[in-house]
Amino acid sequence: MGKLLEFDIEFDKNKVVYSPGESISGTVRVKLSQAIQCKAIKVNCNGFCGITSKENDVAWTVEEQYFNSTVSVADKGTLTEGEHVFPFKFVISDTAPTSFEGSYGRIIYRVRAFVETPRFSKDYTAEKPFYLLSLLNLNDIPDVWGVNSSEVSQQFTYMLMKTGTIVLKAQTDMKGYTPNQIIQVKANVHNQSGKSTGNISASLVQRVTYEMKKPIHDIKTIAQVEGGTVKGGKEMEWREQIIIPPLPQSSLAGCELIKIDYYVKVSLKSPEVALTLPIHIGNVSLSKKQRSTKKQEAPSSSEEAPDGKPSSSSPSPSLPSRPAPKPAPRPTPRSRMSSHSTPSAPPVDYYPGAEACPATSEDLNKRQSQVVSPNAFSYAPGLFFPQNQQPNGPAAVPLGTGGASALYPP
Repeated sequence: MGKLLEFDIEFDKNKVVYSPGESISGTVRVKLSQAIQCKAIKVNCNGFCGITSKENDVAWTVEEQYFNSTVSVADKGTLTEGEHVFPFKFVISDTAPTSFEGSYGRIIYRVRAFVETPRFSKDYTAEKPFYLLSLLNLNDIPDVWGVNSSEVSQQFTYMLMKTGTIVLKAQTDMKGYTPNQIIQVKANVHNQSGKSTGNISASLVQRVTYEMKKPIHDIKTIAQVEGGTVKGGKEMEWREQIIIPPLPQSSLAGCELIKIDYYVKVSLKSPEVALTLPIHIGNVSLSKKQRSTKKQEAPSSSEEAPDGKPSSSSPSPSLPSRPAPKPAPRPTPRSRMSSHSTPSAPPVDYYPGAEACPATSEDLNKRQSQVVSPNAFSYAPGLFFPQNQQPNGPAAVPLGTGGASALYPP
């Protein structure tokens, strides 16, 4: 390391997960074996999103910036031998989206420090990531209450001459969930043919869309449950449940480049029949109390005015507005010493799930346990769930004492 023995960034109270609008403070620590000349010591805090057309690439094709602030903590002079500590403080934009890491893009937040030295001397940099969690309250999403249902019918030919029809109906008990809640899936299969169907299955699917000139859709099956078959001429009902693992929230309010959607796919393998049920995954679970309040307010919005015309209804709740995309900075410091760590999604909160519903079909008796894909955790690895969690609120995020790496234990 030469003259520079230590160059680190420390956040106050070792905090690494923040909320939009919150302030982030800490210190830059410099330890020298001998005195050096410096032009300035600067600290930068920025957040941006970058996406690319190549998987796991960081040469961003499109970028947008959320905030970028720089302060000078030391002016031109001589840094003497020994240890020096410089405090800093920044305010995070209140419209910045939640941290995210995907196959084709990332939302990154970081603090960087620079020791700028005279010409022909070494410049030094240090970097430390932090994570942003902007809570998605499912109660703020319009039309999120009630059962989510769909139906599809399909004709097919078998044994060259015979034809048949399959009618598939499916529903989920809700339209919005939080991690560790249970999706109650109910399906009805009417086999109007003489041939038995293939196995029925239900899957939780994640679709991440990267908005480029030619959008990229990264679709992954997060979890899947499977049942049995339906004999010819029979109509059967199938019930199953899917436990939601730790996942990034639906949408990314404030980000224009990355969209996240979830849906439950119910399908038959033979003949190939499938339908999808869109759902939302958030951080604050649905509240029965708020639902009853919405129902009480609904009739008042349709009352007629004295002139006989209906009065205008109150506007539906919506997600926060998103700022216009801005180009993100591409700093190219002459780095001889850096501590870079790629940020991922912040920890997801813990919420207790609903009770299980037993299956009622006799022919669909081949129930299997839920299969969770390893890709389910690709966006939020190593997440930790506290045990004492209230059902209708966000969990407190447990923080380690070792900085950002403490969130992802081996």
